Amino acid sequence: MKVASVLIPLPVHEAFDYEVPEAMALARGDQVAVPLGPRMMRGIVAEVRETTGSNRRLKVVETRLDDPPLPPGTVDFVEWAARWTLSPPGEMAATALKGLRAPRPRPERRLRRVGDRTPARPTAGRTAVLAALGEAAMPGPDLARAAGVSSAVIKGLVDEGVLEVIETLADAAFDAPDPAHAPATLNADQGAAADAIAAATAAGGFRPFLLDGVTGSGKTEAYLEAVARTLAADPAAQILILLPEIALTQDLIARITARFGAAPAEWHSGVAPPKRRRVWEAVVAGRCSIVVGARSALFLPFPNLKLVIVDEEHDGSFKQEDGLVYHGRDLAVARARIEGAVVVLASATPSLETLWNAQGQRYGWLKLSSRHGAAQLPDIQLLDLRQCPPDPQTWLSQPLREAIAQTLMAGEQTLLFLNRRGYAPVVLCRACGHRMTSPDTDSWLVEHRYTGRLVCHLTGFTMARPRICPSCGAEDSLVSVGPGVERVEEEVRQLFPEARTAVFSSDTVPDARAARALIQRMTEGEIDILVATQAAAKGHNFPLLTLVGVVDADLGLRGGDLRAAERTYQLLTQATGRAGRADRPGRAILQTWTPEHPVLMALAKGDRDGFVEAEMAEREAATLPPHGRLAALILSGVDAMAVEKVAADLAAAIPNAERLEVYGPADAPLGLIRGRRRKRLLVRADRDVDLQGFLRAWLARVKVPGSVRVTVDVDPYSFL
Repeated sequence: MKVASVLIPLPVHEAFDYEVPEAMALARGDQVAVPLGPRMMRGIVAEVRETTGSNRRLKVVETRLDDPPLPPGTVDFVEWAARWTLSPPGEMAATALKGLRAPRPRPERRLRRVGDRTPARPTAGRTAVLAALGEAAMPGPDLARAAGVSSAVIKGLVDEGVLEVIETLADAAFDAPDPAHAPATLNADQGAAADAIAAATAAGGFRPFLLDGVTGSGKTEAYLEAVARTLAADPAAQILILLPEIALTQDLIARITARFGAAPAEWHSGVAPPKRRRVWEAVVAGRCSIVVGARSALFLPFPNLKLVIVDEEHDGSFKQEDGLVYHGRDLAVARARIEGAVVVLASATPSLETLWNAQGQRYGWLKLSSRHGAAQLPDIQLLDLRQCPPDPQTWLSQPLREAIAQTLMAGEQTLLFLNRRGYAPVVLCRACGHRMTSPDTDSWLVEHRYTGRLVCHLTGFTMARPRICPSCGAEDSLVSVGPGVERVEEEVRQLFPEARTAVFSSDTVPDARAARALIQRMTEGEIDILVATQAAAKGHNFPLLTLVGVVDADLGLRGGDLRAAERTYQLLTQATGRAGRADRPGRAILQTWTPEHPVLMALAKGDRDGFVEAEMAEREAATLPPHGRLAALILSGVDAMAVEKVAADLAAAIPNAERLEVYGPADAPLGLIRGRRRKRLLVRADRDVDLQGFLRAWLARVKVPGSVRVTVDVDPYSFL
């Protein structure tokens, strides 16, 4: 008999075996309907094998579905990703099927000619309509534009029975990009980078590259030229470009459309489900050449993936920490290796992991050392707040205020950067010291003055700001502590009432359309001062922006996070790099209480190599990534005693292993989220230790009750 192992899109840790009927031909990647309990479920065939029998009666595959099979490389990737992250393969399979499970687009209404019928009155307009239509079927508005007539002419032909309305489900397809449409003029470094990437795709096989270029050096132009050469050599090739945030997709889509004369496909949470299904079907059928998307686009069913580009590869947004826990950059490299494709990791501030691979020659290292054209890197000044502090209850020092005024007089733009949303990060009671927190969560409530509400950015809880302290009952005792972008904007409007001021954060631009509109206003010079979080700190090109003021350069350096220094250096480099990207020189002023901090000194000197060398030495001394590996187990549950017991059981069941340590269990920094108590255990291992094997053996020793959730985070980026 034949047996099929089927991945069911549920959080189950193994494929289920089913008997294959004799008349049914199945192969790896086929989609099937199989019984699971009382339900019929969709599944993906992971394996088909011959067997002489089974010691248990197997259920039978109901039918092979007509939906397209997943390409073998996609199934390989789903299984590998599940093993690497210790996630249920069924959940990974569900991610790969997400587009197919979306509703189909509505049928499209089109017009076609009825036989050889002719109009009773063949006017010039009617004749033009029939000539434009020919034997095809077209949507009414498209036909009217093509014939140069009004909709009334079309309606008259329908009323006469010369044209009829039909409903069709058009094949998912995207216009083919033209590699020769509008080639860019590249400098020597850009041309060398494009040559190397294109040569690697032409040669075939897996090859990783780091595209390392200073802000404004033209990395996008370089990799788009490599895309063009890849498509010129193989028109059937497919290219995936990953971006960390939705807000960045619109600018890149516009640039791709201008370069190739055709828009790419778009894949992220902001795309409507019917459109996501259209993209999924076009990708699996090979009718889509370029996809621009978020990290989940890695799971699309590419049959001919030749090039993967991870733009802003250092960005922490590539790490998914809810649901399936994985790092998009690392899985992109794995997907390229499985597919035998080229992968390009592009950044002005590469992660230490990527730099370590480039230094060890595991990745090709392509460097763009200067800005494109006449633009120069901005001058960076550290402004010591101990010498010139802001006035009480204000946040901008006098030198920064003067710089803003000078910039306004020159008709140029200012970006004030503070990576903190809302009006104030803490609201507390002057009478008793109580801090407002989210119910059933340790997270502080952030005041949002625009809406008059307190918001938990972790859980989404929101409430009106109360007049009475919920702890002591004192009236009008709650005060706002610290600045957010709304509070900085309030100060800017008081200082510069004539300036056109706006805020750019995920609160003020909640979707891609709003982000696109604000970016367009900034690009066209309709905003004088932009107060922004990291939403504006990367990937954007504002020609009139010449001054960046960092309100609190010390913000990211606080706390004991392993990557605090690296992240702060990257974020501030990206933020200050927005200045002077055109023909006007730029400058950046960083307000700090600790100008002697090594991160800030490296920024001011433009000494990235010195910073990286020092940070690498610290990591190597502690055998931390990239010189070692980390994994975390996060336990959570409503019953605190049950969580404590599982934590104790895990601590008692740690397998013996060399070159590996386990720390904890300890309370998580946020010990309570949505009513669930949380504990953490952290594993540190040398690079050559089988960390996943250790974790599997460890978890197999402990029976975890259903009331406690254990989340495995391989290579954690957040330690909340």
